[in-house]
Amino acid sequence: MDTPLPAAPAIILVCPQMGENIGAAARAMLNCGMTEMRIVAPRDGWPNEAATAMSAGAETILENARLFDTTAEAIADLQFILATTARSRDMIKPVFTPEGGATECISRTQNGQKCGILFGPERSGLVNEDVACADAVLNIPVNPDFSSLNLAQAVLLLGYCWYGRATDPDRPAKQLQHGDTVPATKKELQHMLTHLEDELEAGGFFKAPDRRPKTMRSLHNMFGRMDLTAQEIMTLHGIISALSGRKSWK
Repeated sequence: MDTPLPAAPAIILVCPQMGENIGAAARAMLNCGMTEMRIVAPRDGWPNEAATAMSAGAETILENARLFDTTAEAIADLQFILATTARSRDMIKPVFTPEGGATECISRTQNGQKCGILFGPERSGLVNEDVACADAVLNIPVNPDFSSLNLAQAVLLLGYCWYGRATDPDRPAKQLQHGDTVPATKKELQHMLTHLEDELEAGGFFKAPDRRPKTMRSLHNMFGRMDLTAQEIMTLHGIISALSGRKSWK
């Protein structure tokens, strides 16, 4: 049975300017398993047909969205608030990366707290008064010469970080798909390198014997970086044997 996700933070859109961006943000939320949207004083009113059209199947997020007049009202029942920003603020507050903020929210919800993430209007971002309401700042690292993010982009970025941490907190940054074969063991790798070294020796490759250890270390490092599979090791044995004129090698 799958482990249930921790409660997702509420996504709080402060003074969003376009219905299309609200709809796209709803789509991004549902992509990432987030379902609670709160909207503060949307410029074009609510409900909004443009938001529904842009949500691309995420209408349930919009239908259940809660409308508020002020940021203070929107966060009143929450216990931990992150304010997103792409620029530094003249305030003494903890600053999280997107990944760190996601981890913090998960930790707090697992301890029974309700969390929320504030997103500002598309043109200018959150005003300082809204940031002051937050417990911490969530800084999104982007090009300082062009730091404005589309609202839905920002929601998707944070949603991605949260969902990744929530579903697999120990997920490695890199994974290799091996298909039906398995990664080669170190013994298999060393066996192939010994085969290669013997054939290089037989072919007169090592003109300077004192450089032989360094050459083999370089080859070991090179092949070691490749994450070779057992099948690929066997293929290399065959190639080495073919190049040396032998039918096989034991």
